[in-house]
Amino acid sequence: MTGRIVILNGAPRAGKSSIAAAMQTDLPGHWINLGVDAQNRSLPPHLRPGIGLRPGGERPDLEPMVRPLFLALYASIAAHARAGFDVAADVGHHDHYSQPLGILRECARSLHGLDALFVGVHCPIETIMARRNADADSLYVKGEGVPAPVQRWQDAVHVPGIYDLEVNTGAMTPAACAQAIGAALAAPPRPSAFARLAEIGPTP
Repeated sequence: MTGRIVILNGAPRAGKSSIAAAMQTDLPGHWINLGVDAQNRSLPPHLRPGIGLRPGGERPDLEPMVRPLFLALYASIAAHARAGFDVAADVGHHDHYSQPLGILRECARSLHGLDALFVGVHCPIETIMARRNADADSLYVKGEGVPAPVQRWQDAVHVPGIYDLEVNTGAMTPAACAQAIGAALAAPPRPSAFARLAEIGPTP
């Protein structure tokens, strides 16, 4: 029996990792947490931020690695599910590179035949900035107001907006998000978001 897959898509500091942790403690099953943070910990410095490369086309030198890194991650997600594990993966999909890469469509196709739920994790930008400014990690852009890179994430990460479920961490706790995901897993929409995304044609 294959495991279930939940892909949590949202901007950095939207609360995806906290939702994944809540799923591990609150939902039945054996949930493995994969995604951008787990993959980045495995990368050499010259490949970082890997699939976490932010919108704006700032690193065209790194872009050739983003697609294969995403596809490798999704191959691992699929392999874990086929081995019977449930997978919660936190990612930030967008197509605002120096040129469109069409990665989300390919990732959706790689999960064909698997039970996969695509969840949009929304968070008010004011809350995201408060979390960034409170975080000691120098990885995150901080400052007064909303820096341009943070706004670009907010604008790009939920395009085209095709999801099975959407949650708002500005109004919901991680536990409440996990419960909503559990309910969606019990009665998944058909066709799934990934089935619809797999049919989207290439960007002109």
